[in-house]
Amino acid sequence: MIERLRRDAGQAFPIYVVMVAGLLFLVFAFFAVGKAAALRNGAQGAADAAALAAAREARDNFEAGFLASLPEDLLDAYLRAHPVMGCSAAQGLASDNQADVKSCYPIPGGYEDRIKVTVGGRKAVDSSVLPGSKNTKAEATATAVIKFRCSWTSVDLNDDSIRDIFFFTCGKDFLEISPGSPPPWSQVSKILYDVHLVDN
Repeated sequence: MIERLRRDAGQAFPIYVVMVAGLLFLVFAFFAVGKAAALRNGAQGAADAAALAAAREARDNFEAGFLASLPEDLLDAYLRAHPVMGCSAAQGLASDNQADVKSCYPIPGGYEDRIKVTVGGRKAVDSSVLPGSKNTKAEATATAVIKFRCSWTSVDLNDDSIRDIFFFTCGKDFLEISPGSPPPWSQVSKILYDVHLVDN
C-alpha cells in the first residue's frame, strides 16, 4: 500500500512541474502584455503633447500674416489661405515623454487647420515570452486642430479704404484690435484661435 502511494506521488510530480511552469509562463505573459500597454499609453501621451505643441507653434506663427492682413481688410483672404508651420516644437515635447517624432505635417483647412504627429517610443517591450518583442517599440499618432473661432466687423474711420479698428466676437469673448497698435499676440491669439486634440 505504501509503495503504491509512492508510485502515485512519483507520477504526480511531473504534472506539478508542468502546472507550475505553465503558471509562471502566464505570469510573465501578463507582465509583458501589461508593459506593452503601458508603453503604448506613454507613446500616446507623447503624441498628444507633441501635436498640441506643434499646433500652438503654428498659431504663434500666424501673427505676422494675420496682423498684416487687417489694414487692407484682407483678413478673410488670409484665413482662407495661409501657411501652416509648426512642427519644430513637436520633438521637444515628444522627447520629454521618452519618444521621438517620426512624422509631423500640417493639413491646411482655412478656418480650421490641423497638424498630425506620429511618434515612436524609445523603450522596447523586450519580453522573452513574446516573440519579436526585443525590438518592438510603441507608436502612436495624434492630431491637433487650430480653429479660428470668431466673427468680426471693421471700421474705416478716415474713409481712406484702410481699416482702423476690428471688432471680434469669439463666443462669450469680445476683442478689439487696432492694426496700427495691435495688442500682444500672446494675449489675443488664445481668444481668436482654439487649439485642441481631435480623433485621427
